[in-house]
Amino acid sequence: MTKRKAARKLRAAVGLHAVLAALAAVWLLPVAWLLLSSLRQEQGAYTPYLMPRAFTLGNYARLFTDTSLFNFPRWFLNTLFVALCSCLITTVLTLMVAYVYSRLRFRSRKALMNVSLVLGMFPGFMSMIAIYHFMKAIGLDQTLLALILVYSGGAALNYYIVKGFFDTIPKSLDEAATIDGATRHDIFWRIILPSAKPVIANTAINAFIAPWVDFIFVSVIMKDNYNNYTVAKGLYTMVDKANIYHYYTVFCAGAVVVALPIVLLFIRLQKYYVAGVTSGAVKG
Repeated sequence: MTKRKAARKLRAAVGLHAVLAALAAVWLLPVAWLLLSSLRQEQGAYTPYLMPRAFTLGNYARLFTDTSLFNFPRWFLNTLFVALCSCLITTVLTLMVAYVYSRLRFRSRKALMNVSLVLGMFPGFMSMIAIYHFMKAIGLDQTLLALILVYSGGAALNYYIVKGFFDTIPKSLDEAATIDGATRHDIFWRIILPSAKPVIANTAINAFIAPWVDFIFVSVIMKDNYNNYTVAKGLYTMVDKANIYHYYTVFCAGAVVVALPIVLLFIRLQKYYVAGVTSGAVKG
């Protein structure tokens, strides 16, 4: 009986790993195809074969040197600047709001938490026209500052994961620090934040990724301001009808380069990211 159970467990484990391997292959296939296309010497968007007939690094060189029509280096720096600023502002705001909801008790706390939670469920693009006209009215349309404000403006609405993590930190630490003369400011910066590295990494990664992958808001806000495009909007212009044949492989090279900062950041902070997600259960 024991041998039969062991055999069944082995078959189940083998079957599970086979399914996971198949899913991994399906997930990695587009990534491999993108990488091969970025190294393909032949031009054009489509080929009847998967493996390139000739490999070259010229697409990557062209991406950074041929800037007369597509200024990818500037778009990359624009995106990096917006991502870093948005990441910093979003992370700080989210942590502060989550700390208030987790540690302080005041009359309108529950109502504000519920309103914030409901508002956070609405997709951001529902308000993009109103946001554009507001930015235009104050003279910030087609600027990088407008993008930073858009990406970090709703940071306080995404408090619940961070609040859930803060709820797991014993309040006895706050009480002991208060007895020793610490203020709320001291408790937040010197006790809570050093104990919350996983959820800080989780918040920072999500805030950093948003400007890299967003296409809708940058298209609405930037319009035809070519020099202030981010990589998502800029790379899209490479694959329109007029340019797709000559620039498709360059576009693939740009997609690979754009993915590198996010991949490296995630690898570096992976253990904190996973811990932040698994520990952030929402509590009252």
